Amino acid sequence: MSEHVKSFAAVDLGASSGRVMVGRVGPAALELTEAHRFPNRPVRVPEGLRWDILSLYAGVLDGLRAAGQVDSVGIDSWAVDYGLLDADGALLGNPVHYRDARTEGVAEKVWATVPPAELYATTGLQYAPFNTLYQLTAARSTAQLAAAERLLLIPDLLAYWLTGEAGTEITNASTTQLIDPRTRDWSHDLADRLGIDLTLFAPLRQPGDPAGLLLPRVLEETGLRGPVPVTTVGSHDTASAVAAVPAAGERFAYICTGTWSLAGLELERPVLTEASRAANFTNELGLDGTVRHLRNIMGLWLLQECVREWGRPDLGELLRAAAEVPALRSVVDAGDAAFLAPGRMPDRITDACRESGQPVPESRAEITRCILDSLALAHRRAIREAEALADHPVDVVHIVGGGTRNELLCQLTADACGLRVVAGPAEAAALGNVLVQARAHGLVGDRTSMRRLLARTQPLRRYEPRGDAAAWRAAEDRLTLG
Repeated sequence: MSEHVKSFAAVDLGASSGRVMVGRVGPAALELTEAHRFPNRPVRVPEGLRWDILSLYAGVLDGLRAAGQVDSVGIDSWAVDYGLLDADGALLGNPVHYRDARTEGVAEKVWATVPPAELYATTGLQYAPFNTLYQLTAARSTAQLAAAERLLLIPDLLAYWLTGEAGTEITNASTTQLIDPRTRDWSHDLADRLGIDLTLFAPLRQPGDPAGLLLPRVLEETGLRGPVPVTTVGSHDTASAVAAVPAAGERFAYICTGTWSLAGLELERPVLTEASRAANFTNELGLDGTVRHLRNIMGLWLLQECVREWGRPDLGELLRAAAEVPALRSVVDAGDAAFLAPGRMPDRITDACRESGQPVPESRAEITRCILDSLALAHRRAIREAEALADHPVDVVHIVGGGTRNELLCQLTADACGLRVVAGPAEAAALGNVLVQARAHGLVGDRTSMRRLLARTQPLRRYEPRGDAAAWRAAEDRLTLG
């Protein structure tokens, strides 16, 4: 291997699976291969829904062993969830899953102290029942929280087990609803008013900061030769994915697709207006002082749950059949919290159509088409509203993540938005993870350079808008007015 090319292990954990990817980066090279993939299966125990964090950590170690010798390791994952450690640094139970029911009704208790408008003006974070702020409020009277001396978000917990050093990465910290996006620091006043002890959190880290070296026992278990540094990346997977958007300028929107669709803009400052709050847009922190002004949409979770209920039929055949179903016959609100919990998703989709007076999809193909039309419509609404709220016009939509493999969804998004869609890379979070490590090791330059390298080296597919724009407007009106 050329001395100008280095290898980086990207640990990328999603809500249903984890993987360790190896990125090889040089001045004109960016290659990504999968070393190991492993399931992420939450477990329902008597006290609720929990992440099997020990299984995930074992998957990470197996992945590092499969990756072989690397120059650095970086970790990203989903947001908001955390583990609690006691005074000896031992984990106090498996981390609670964000879909656990413990936060039901908790937001109203928080709002009684800090009204929603004030909370948004301080943190810029959209309302979601599982934000860390609400999770900590729900846990306030528990013995586990009382015994805790340290709180580590999921990627930081895994990094701590690898290195013995604790930190709190800033892009993920911004999803706790305890960070002020203007100062990019904790909101101490807010935490004090809500009785949240910020000393539980380890010191803040920035993407690119060193996060320690792999411990001797980790080196022994993985077969790696030390020293191997762990490098802080955008540890919220969406922050890493947005870092890997291969945009050529600033007039772009992005949609990070997977279990969730995160649709929005990359900005230099947060949008903290009442209109932005009413539209349920969030301001999460990104790379290099940027802000991700975006809306969370339920995403391919809707289809994933249906496919699971149907016994996992061939997805390609299902999508081909859905493409033959008439467009926009029925649509649902893909951001509706009614679709958040697992189970009975096909029935919930058909019930929503029936209750709104629309034709009820009956076949699997019809339900699938309803979901994809609804997601494209939600993408359209989010991007148009983001443009208006931020006064930031958009010329192109970049779709990154697993949803780029769904050609029907990409084309429907172009049709709905009336804009060219550039789809790819599919492994955006892992690539963003790798590029931040590579930058910390002097192999790439600024975000513009990173994006140029992505555009030169990664397969991208373009979709031009087609069809009847009026039909999408009518569907949006039907959903809004219905």
